[in-house]
Amino acid sequence: MTIRDSRDVIRDSKEQGAAAPSSSNHQSPIPNPEAATAVAAYLQQHETKGLLRFITCGSVDDGKSTLIGRLLHDTKLLLDDQVSALEADSRRFGTQNGEIDFALLVDGLAAEREQGITIDVAYRFFGTERRKFIVADCPGHEQYTRNMATGASTADVAVVLVDARKGLLTQTRRHSYIVKLLGINRVVLAVNKMDLVDFDQTAFDAICGQYRALAAHLGIAHVDCLPLSALLGDNMIARSGRTPWYTGPTLLELLETVPIDRHDTEAAFRLPVQWVCRPNQDFRGFAGTVVSGAVAPGDAILVQPSGRRSQISRIVTADGDLPSAGPGQAVTLTLADEIDASRGDVIAAAASPLEVADQFAAHVLWMGDERLLPGRPYLLKIGTRTIGASVTEIKHKVDVNTQEQLAAKHLELNEVGLCNLHLDQPIPFEAYADSRALGGFILIDRQSFATVAAGTLEFALRRAGNIHWQHLDVDKGERAAIKHQPPRCLWFTGLSGAGKSTIANLVEKKLLALGKHTYLLDGDNVRHGLNKDLGFTDEDRVENIRRVAEVARLMTDAGLIVLVSFISPFRAERAMARALFDPGEFLEVYVDTSLAEAERRDVKGLYAKARRGELANFTGIDSPYEVPESPELHLHTGDADAATLADHVLATLGYQAL
Repeated sequence: MTIRDSRDVIRDSKEQGAAAPSSSNHQSPIPNPEAATAVAAYLQQHETKGLLRFITCGSVDDGKSTLIGRLLHDTKLLLDDQVSALEADSRRFGTQNGEIDFALLVDGLAAEREQGITIDVAYRFFGTERRKFIVADCPGHEQYTRNMATGASTADVAVVLVDARKGLLTQTRRHSYIVKLLGINRVVLAVNKMDLVDFDQTAFDAICGQYRALAAHLGIAHVDCLPLSALLGDNMIARSGRTPWYTGPTLLELLETVPIDRHDTEAAFRLPVQWVCRPNQDFRGFAGTVVSGAVAPGDAILVQPSGRRSQISRIVTADGDLPSAGPGQAVTLTLADEIDASRGDVIAAAASPLEVADQFAAHVLWMGDERLLPGRPYLLKIGTRTIGASVTEIKHKVDVNTQEQLAAKHLELNEVGLCNLHLDQPIPFEAYADSRALGGFILIDRQSFATVAAGTLEFALRRAGNIHWQHLDVDKGERAAIKHQPPRCLWFTGLSGAGKSTIANLVEKKLLALGKHTYLLDGDNVRHGLNKDLGFTDEDRVENIRRVAEVARLMTDAGLIVLVSFISPFRAERAMARALFDPGEFLEVYVDTSLAEAERRDVKGLYAKARRGELANFTGIDSPYEVPESPELHLHTGDADAATLADHVLATLGYQAL
């Protein structure tokens, strides 16, 4: 039965039902049994068909949106009103001189239609008699590479388009690299716009040879090449008479028959806990979606990372209990034992536990407008768990055109690097090659909560599992009690020349006069020893603050009142420092002085050198200072002298100067 046949059956069923006798205007029509059976059979057939997720990608204006639009049109999956709207939009926005512009079916944003480009990922669902499809039309512009990666993260197959006139371009190589990075091992190379090269076989063969060499270098296992014209429909649904030299399948035939690798059905059972369901005291279940393997009541499991063991008692759904559950099913599991599990934990087969680690080697695709700096804190989301993380080292970045490994201290927008990651706590995981769900992650900016990176876990750094916290009998409270003071960290921040060191020095003298135990960490002094290997690049500034913050935390753990006087220009690093301390221990002191006044006080002549271009990356001149948004203390140096401001700091601590 074809799709149009099924519509005829439904129409006939309605007509025959409407013609049946009725004793009341409110009585339901008598259904036609044969028609109802046919419709039910068709719907059942549709539900059991396999689903293929694929993306279209490639360089700008290679015809990705046109290909999808033509595919939807020629498979007769558009309703009459959609066709009418497409014809009207083609006259208004189209680029085909009044003819149908199939790209408009998926380019829905106003900016996309005005510019004739794809900006965001557009998803479309369609089906044929053999298979169901979800296609993601990905943008080709380099600045929207992050959007392309989003579409590729859930795809089984990539349709990479190449303009027959231009051949392989940098963006073709970049997209192909990301395709492999995100676990897609099947590519359909669609050499498009063959009509513009007179369907020349030599041009087609040359492009196919170049791409197969690229795919082999990247490790893409399966590549199918076909010549087509998405605009004219050649080799889209039916074989084209203008390419008699091509004897392979059409695009639709390829998509309908390409094997779908389903490793998740063969892998061990894993379910990341999404929610703990506790409607009453008699029920406690763990809700989530099975990402791999199968589970049944009685199966032995363990909850990770805690490692607690139990057995599955029930598999609960809204439609009743199930005898088993497999990949993609959303279920609630109850356990035979009352054990602790929460959102972010993973319930796994006891016979095949996950690895647990807190340090990893990972590939990172940077999506942020601001560069990735090692040491800067981010949030990492993997599965259902969100935790703190930072990149500790960039091993190398990858030239996406040549795949050459290059030295790097930071990553810019759309760059890919192999990095070392450190997490705040250990997590259960699998390598991305084995599990997208438990090996893929995103990084989130702590200030804006924007997604700034996508990444894939490659392997754990084994030394992480050998490091444990050593229990100490003497703690911070006892160290502070013997000094008769609560430990504190006073973090003085402001422009060079603002007066940070002067005020901090006075505060320490006054505290010492009161018999308090203190230590002052000054930016210049620390750079003579602990941080003498660091310069003044953004990367070095991040590491400078990270080291000092760790030292300050150790000093407060010793029970001291530690004063830190650093420019510390970036909010993210000051937030990272604050996060190391207990609530109430960290006080941000913003020493507020105008840039003009700081330059006037410039006894070291640093501002003058920076103005002459002799000092690079100088805060306030060619490197930004991010003003604190809500400091505990805001000291305006234009309103009072240093001694008065120091007394104000003491009063905030609860002390009165002698």
